[in-house]
Amino acid sequence: MNGFAQKVAERSGQNLNACYQCGKCSAGCPTVKWFEWQNHGVIRRIQLGDEEGLLGSCAIWMCIGCETCGTRCPNGIRISRLMDAMRNMALEKGIKAAEPAVMSFHQSFANSVERFGRVHELSMLVEFKLRTKDLFTDVGAGLKLFAKGKIPFWPGKVREKGRLDGIFKERARR
Repeated sequence: MNGFAQKVAERSGQNLNACYQCGKCSAGCPTVKWFEWQNHGVIRRIQLGDEEGLLGSCAIWMCIGCETCGTRCPNGIRISRLMDAMRNMALEKGIKAAEPAVMSFHQSFANSVERFGRVHELSMLVEFKLRTKDLFTDVGAGLKLFAKGKIPFWPGKVREKGRLDGIFKERARR
């Protein structure tokens, strides 16, 4: 296994050698049409060491982490974990996301989890809208969801938030 593949495998906890390119992951993926390569093609590119191509691709940012791929994979490979690992590697290398709005969402989501111990939808959406400077596009839908109680005003309580804070501090030290 090449150096890039080994890093991705270690960081994701996935066995890349188990993929025999059956394509079941790609067949079920709801966002694969926005990827440059199908899911099993992403795994093949990792195996071939295409670090530059993958870390600069749309594919790693368009994965929504639904786990359909991992559920369908006969060998249990969780491609969303591979995508997460590569997103983090791209960020660490200072590579700009091929899809800026997706990167803004990723940052807003992570900030919400770090701040509250879970996703607080209202603050995450406000931060995302401010980052993208797209404040009013879907405000009507947001207000309807808020009025129905689907988007809580206050973040929920989280047990053991200190433990989660420790994880974020450890991550920041790396």
